[in-house]
Amino acid sequence: SLSLFPFAVGQCGNQVGCRFWDLALREHAAVNKKGIYDEALSSFFRNVDTRSGGDGPDIYKGKICSLKARALLIDMEEGVVNEILQGPLRDVFDSKQLITDVSGSGNNWAVGHKLYGYQYQEDIVEKLRKTAEHCDCLQCFFIIHSMGGGTGSGLGTFVLNLLEDEFPEVYRFVTSVYPSGEDDVITSPYNSVLAMKELNEHADCVLPIENESLFDIVNKINQMINSGKPGSTVKQNSLVTSSAGSAKTVQEKPFDAMNNIVANLLLNLTSSARFEGSLNMDLNEISMNLVPFPRLHYLVSSLTPLYTLADVNVPSRRLDQMFSDAFSRDHQLIQADPKHSLYLACALLVRGNVQVSDLRRNIERLKPSLHFVSWNQEGWKTGLCSVPPVGHSHSLLALANNTCVKPTFIELKDKFMKLYKKKAHLHHYLHIDGMEQSCFSEAISSLSDLIEEYNELDATKGGPRTDPPRLKIAV
Repeated sequence: SLSLFPFAVGQCGNQVGCRFWDLALREHAAVNKKGIYDEALSSFFRNVDTRSGGDGPDIYKGKICSLKARALLIDMEEGVVNEILQGPLRDVFDSKQLITDVSGSGNNWAVGHKLYGYQYQEDIVEKLRKTAEHCDCLQCFFIIHSMGGGTGSGLGTFVLNLLEDEFPEVYRFVTSVYPSGEDDVITSPYNSVLAMKELNEHADCVLPIENESLFDIVNKINQMINSGKPGSTVKQNSLVTSSAGSAKTVQEKPFDAMNNIVANLLLNLTSSARFEGSLNMDLNEISMNLVPFPRLHYLVSSLTPLYTLADVNVPSRRLDQMFSDAFSRDHQLIQADPKHSLYLACALLVRGNVQVSDLRRNIERLKPSLHFVSWNQEGWKTGLCSVPPVGHSHSLLALANNTCVKPTFIELKDKFMKLYKKKAHLHHYLHIDGMEQSCFSEAISSLSDLIEEYNELDATKGGPRTDPPRLKIAV
């Protein structure tokens, strides 16, 4: 069975991770009514006999004894990880999967990357190998982190480099939460640009996520729930942002709804690896099919539906509407405009009772309104998983490799330059061992090169669509 191995790094990463593990358990519980340890569960969880202290071999047959997540939780402040250990998920992790410190990284990439990275390197590698030993077939690493702080950006990208060194053949997917315009961390442009250089060089796929988009989605769902229109009662456990029916009964925290959206993105992304379907998509195929140039591996994600209406008399929003929604800006996890930019490739991961013919029909319908790069007009990758998310009959995750991510990167570059021209706050970074000023100049030139690669592609948009001549086949 294929194993997927998430790393949560930093406060944001662990808060998202907490929601992810919770919702993953809820999803498997909804499908796996008999409590038998099956292949689907084994992708994210080990089934261990607690009497052996959790170090014995996994139990592959029969009832679930004790589930342990295949994961590492890393944070240089203890707060969030301690909350997880005291909460309903405490049994899913043991101390062998945690790496914490008490002092935090002080919103400083250099402290996370250079200081803690080298200090904890051996510990991380040892725990990584231990956990990897229990995987039959390690398919993919996920890193969940934020870009603006110190631990997520610095130590998160340090872990990314370690994974490449230790397991070069295993794909590395990174879910990166980018700072919003109203970010309260003064140094976040530095941290984000320093982290971007590492993502450019060492990640196979990056799913950028913007806090503002998550915030907008949560607000839209709340407006929908409170609109009071007839027939618009929303099924409570079918919200992308809800945790109804999960292990959690404690009071929701302010970011929980936003973090649930990211958790749902990861659940949908991995659904094909966990459940059966008529068109299963291997995670490695995403990188293979969606990343034509190694550095242009930033994928814009959109999720739909965000909720299901409870009133059965309302005709279910037809499948076609779901596909249209996936290409509307309201459903994207980053504020960008793919429709007026250039697509390099696009993947549609559908869950639930959907036919291949529905998929094909919708691709044909949407195609004329989307600009694809001339050499990849057929750049669609599709996956069909038969198990829908809890509370829904079907769902769709769209992943677009599109030049529309460029404005996000340009804005980041501008914010970085404003600080850097004045040399503001630089001394906090440069007094860390191994951190030179060249780290800053290399990072900003890496980002500028990335933006330039997108510019070159954008320049080809709207060029003549010349189809290569086809061979004539005598009938």
